[in-house]
Amino acid sequence: MRLWCFGLMTLLIAFAAPAAAQGLPPGPHVKIKLVAETETPAANGEVTLALVSTPEPGWHAYWQNPGDAGLPIKANWSLPYPVTAGPLEYPIPGRLTIAGLMNYVFEGPFVPLVRLRVGGEHAAGYKLPVKLHLQYLVCTDAVCVPEQADLATTLTIGDGAVSPERRVQFDGWRAKLPKPLSGGGTYQVTGGALRIAVPFPAGAAASQVYFYPATLDAVDYAAPQTVTRDSDRLVIETKAKSPSGAIDGVLAVRADQGFAVRLTAGQVAPAPASADIGVSAPAAASSSQAPAQGLLLTALIAFAGAVLGGIILNIMPCVFPILSLKALSLAKANDEGNPRGEALAYAAGVIAVCLALGGTMLALRAAGASVGWAFQLQNPKVILFLLLLVVGIALNLAGLFELSAPGFVNRAGAKGTSGAFATGALAAFIATPCTGPFMGAALGATLVLPWPAALAVFGGLGLGIALPFLLLGFVPALRRALPRPGAWMETLRHILSVPMFLTAIALAWVLGKEAGTDGMAIGLIAALLAGLGLWWTGRRQIAGKSAWLVPLPLLLLALATIALIHPAPATAEAKAIPGAEPFGEARLAALTAEGRPVFAYFTADWCLTCKVNEKGVIETDAVARALADNKVAVLVGDWTNGDPALGRFIQQRNRDGVPLYLWYKPGSAQPEVLPQILTQAMLRELAAAR
Repeated sequence: MRLWCFGLMTLLIAFAAPAAAQGLPPGPHVKIKLVAETETPAANGEVTLALVSTPEPGWHAYWQNPGDAGLPIKANWSLPYPVTAGPLEYPIPGRLTIAGLMNYVFEGPFVPLVRLRVGGEHAAGYKLPVKLHLQYLVCTDAVCVPEQADLATTLTIGDGAVSPERRVQFDGWRAKLPKPLSGGGTYQVTGGALRIAVPFPAGAAASQVYFYPATLDAVDYAAPQTVTRDSDRLVIETKAKSPSGAIDGVLAVRADQGFAVRLTAGQVAPAPASADIGVSAPAAASSSQAPAQGLLLTALIAFAGAVLGGIILNIMPCVFPILSLKALSLAKANDEGNPRGEALAYAAGVIAVCLALGGTMLALRAAGASVGWAFQLQNPKVILFLLLLVVGIALNLAGLFELSAPGFVNRAGAKGTSGAFATGALAAFIATPCTGPFMGAALGATLVLPWPAALAVFGGLGLGIALPFLLLGFVPALRRALPRPGAWMETLRHILSVPMFLTAIALAWVLGKEAGTDGMAIGLIAALLAGLGLWWTGRRQIAGKSAWLVPLPLLLLALATIALIHPAPATAEAKAIPGAEPFGEARLAALTAEGRPVFAYFTADWCLTCKVNEKGVIETDAVARALADNKVAVLVGDWTNGDPALGRFIQQRNRDGVPLYLWYKPGSAQPEVLPQILTQAMLRELAAAR
């Protein structure tokens, strides 16, 4: 049928289309404009071009796989050396059935994007003429007309700056592209039926599910698709055509949201008969109220989970160093000052940082990056900044120099609430290496939520972190339960400097892992410069002189060393567990196909929760022996430097960061997601159960 349709289409285009088009308004019936995100791309960089396409009413163009009939856009580039063009990236199409033939089309405005890679052979100011010849088919329900378009623009090698208006415009277009879902799902063909399983959060809205196959002739396009929600996966059943090898496509979960997914052949268990089942008819329409209600419920559940996760984060091992700052602030709240104002300012600082980090992460995702929570810690420059900050806090608590409030705030600001705001902001920033219970699933939901709802989830995380301090600020009975201020506070300060010094040591170790021994040496030199500057500050304070102006050059020099830090080249890591292997999706597929149990865990050197689990559970002799005795394969995904492939796989498992622990039972392609706090007994029992 497909060959017949394409043959007929070719004949129509070659002979019949001009005659059929007589009496139609003159074209083009799809107007296309070429827009560059920046006209001054940087050498050795990328620039995104948009094909802003607007069909006339009643006309439609075709997706990359047109379906049973139609033709996709054919692009012929004329590019100067050394510019190269990537493939067209399409938004999610619509469905149109005519005479029993399914078409994947765009009936309204749509914007394919393409990324150009610019080499580094030319200096700033060099002109790059870009030309593009497009051939595409446009149709109504009754007639098809081939059209062409010649587009051109001139780029100039520059600094790559993007205007705010253009950035907003392109971010809106990128948001309509399917998000990458590395690792994707699995498909199985049984008796002519195709069954697909794709992991998807149980609480996430998915009211208009449909699988658009980009791979040709894998699926019977016109056949209905039956969709089943089965816990944390979507199961889709339809009629197979002639699938072979991997199947690429787009899993649409709403009309404007979908995920680019690759399906690999394997075993797909049928969904339970009691599961919620719906049918995506070839061109069925859905109520707009249902997805709105589903999104609201998902957002509320994720917000509640983020608040709970933030509360628990206050007692997680990775957050313990910031408790020293909070202890002093809580003690101060017993005074007759402004405890409510202090509490609100502290909460505002925490929430502001969580919103800023979350908003940056969402913006990077919209630009196509695979990033998760604590993404900034994958940059050794940020680690060095944190190292200097923690060294300063530790020396302040140890009594080397004085500030009138915890954190780096000046004496005037500390008389108000800016000191509490700075303490809250610092607490949230230092807490980012952690992911606790409830928090992982809540932040994972931001993958499928609109950006305002996703941003609210990050605000909920900040609210959870700040909630204990808010209660102390607004409930006098809780404040009265605290010890009265006195000389003990000075001793407590000195004692609490110890965990801050230990945190500095840990950060120096992470810096060495990310930037190598040279980077660690630079970091230690910077810490020494900062320490000398702060010691000098303390000496001048004791003498009653102006404290900060003279030591300031040393502090600025310490900060300037951040520019010298660069990521170290990747090197082979020593195996933490005998027989452990680096994580790879191909290796995972091979091990599960062999029927071996697999324990896959994802970690990062800057994730303190990960390190506690590894040293206290995973790498212990008892657990290592249990894994080896039961022939459990161990795969380790090191996300320290932000490997994008690992980032996409982690997101595909509905998580937004590390730690992530997956247990694959023998012969199962779907893993059990383990808690983020492990025990030795848990892993030994899983290994023995097989």
